[in-house]
Amino acid sequence: MTPAELASVVLAAAHAVFEQRGLDRAALPASTVVERPRNPEHGDYASTLALQLSKKVGVPPRELAAALADELGRASGVKSVEIAGPGFLNIRLDAAAAGQLARVIVEAGAEYGRSDRLAGEKINLEFVSANPTGPVHIGGVRWAAVGDALSRLLRATGADVGTEYYFNDAGSQIDRFARSLLAAAKGEPAPEDGYGGAYIAEIATEVQARRPEVRTLDDDAAQEVFRVEGVALMFDEIRSSLRDFGVEFDTYFNEKDLHDRGELDLALNRLRQQGHLYESEGATWLRTTDFGDDKDRVLRKSNGEWTYFAADCAYYLDKRERGFERVVIMLGADHHGYIGRMKAMAACFGDDPERNLEILIGQLVNLLRDGAPMRMSKRAGTVITLEDLVEAIGVDASRYALARYSSDSPIDIDIELWTRATRDNPVYYVQYVAARTAGVARNAAEVGLVPGDGEAFRPELLDHEKENELLKALAEFPAVVATAAELREPHRVARYLEESVAASYHRFYDNCRVLPLGDEEVTDLHRARLWLNNATRTVIANGLHLLGVSAPERM
Repeated sequence: MTPAELASVVLAAAHAVFEQRGLDRAALPASTVVERPRNPEHGDYASTLALQLSKKVGVPPRELAAALADELGRASGVKSVEIAGPGFLNIRLDAAAAGQLARVIVEAGAEYGRSDRLAGEKINLEFVSANPTGPVHIGGVRWAAVGDALSRLLRATGADVGTEYYFNDAGSQIDRFARSLLAAAKGEPAPEDGYGGAYIAEIATEVQARRPEVRTLDDDAAQEVFRVEGVALMFDEIRSSLRDFGVEFDTYFNEKDLHDRGELDLALNRLRQQGHLYESEGATWLRTTDFGDDKDRVLRKSNGEWTYFAADCAYYLDKRERGFERVVIMLGADHHGYIGRMKAMAACFGDDPERNLEILIGQLVNLLRDGAPMRMSKRAGTVITLEDLVEAIGVDASRYALARYSSDSPIDIDIELWTRATRDNPVYYVQYVAARTAGVARNAAEVGLVPGDGEAFRPELLDHEKENELLKALAEFPAVVATAAELREPHRVARYLEESVAASYHRFYDNCRVLPLGDEEVTDLHRARLWLNNATRTVIANGLHLLGVSAPERM
């Protein structure tokens, strides 16, 4: 029995009690939940339904709980119900009902854990969005791992998600990039405000190979060639490195397109219609202080140039015009000050900034070697890049390490730890269970032990304490996925895989033998445990997939 099925049983019992007592059934909720009690000795699951309904119907909570317990105790699959405290219901399932979960999981396969919790929500999820003036640095890599995992979680809970990468390919940073390429091509030092690193020389060389005539042009014309070709090469490299990292975006959006299509003027006119623009000192301002910003923001300077914030306004409006009801933007720690102005901007457009715009902030990441932070990239010169991280610990470990922690916490990634083939390496610990469960299934097949069809499965045989513990851990997966999606916290999946599933499976494996020994005859208990082994493999694989990490069959 899954937690959702048990919740339905609890609610059905409540309907019966209300009918027997003549209570107003309009007070009953459409659904309820059951949870695992903190202390396993209190039962398999707990419900607070009696406490929730007591005031609504004027019945003391323990009296209502007693009636619910009496009705629920007669339900199929429920072994016992105890009343605790002011009216908590502690529920124990019989072994057959608990064990049936193994079959549910195996038969559901990749669908187990998915739900329609967020069905109907259309979400635009923007992440990474590094400037196209250099390789993706380690802060951006964190968002690549977390953002991609979040997109998978949102889709697994029914949301309609569009992932997006915003290329800031207009503005002064692109001019500095072009000047840096030109200087490298001429063998000169980078401009004082330019970009350094070996990658600049590499791109300059590639541009000259593609466009050899650039050597004959004057500086202004040559700089334009380096700007166009250099940005294109950097785009290609960023897309390629993210693809190798397992991250693909539905849309790569260019800031330059906003300018070329006149969308900044469109946004300006929309804000003017809303009554939030004013002119001062020859510039056009947005009155964001009306909505809590610390100061008003310039959209167009007195010399006619657009500000970066004007492009932010146009880009937000573009997303909303494309039908996205919720715009989620992931930004680095240095962008914390953007929250106030962006929320105010959404309000200026007439949106609800709490409903339509969500901004997530990610903290810093350090890569440690021999206990000390690495500061310099071999290629970028000033920052640690995606390639540096992957070269050090691999794609799976990188993605897992970055998604394993709450994004609002700084993290240190110790190269020695994350490359170690031991249980203290979190990704190895979880992947080892994936490989072990696959190995058990292979070995079972070699000795003629196969799970058989669902009709031959004897779930009531899974009555060992460690079997029950593992079943309860596996039952939590759908709720973990839904909570992680709703709270935008992929790390909940990683911690669940480690602390609940992997830990419980190791204890099950040590105490409950799956394979027959020697010439021992294959029994229904062996088959039942093989179902549980395979169910664990399914949950581990599904959970790792949500994090963009592989579930190896061998290690």
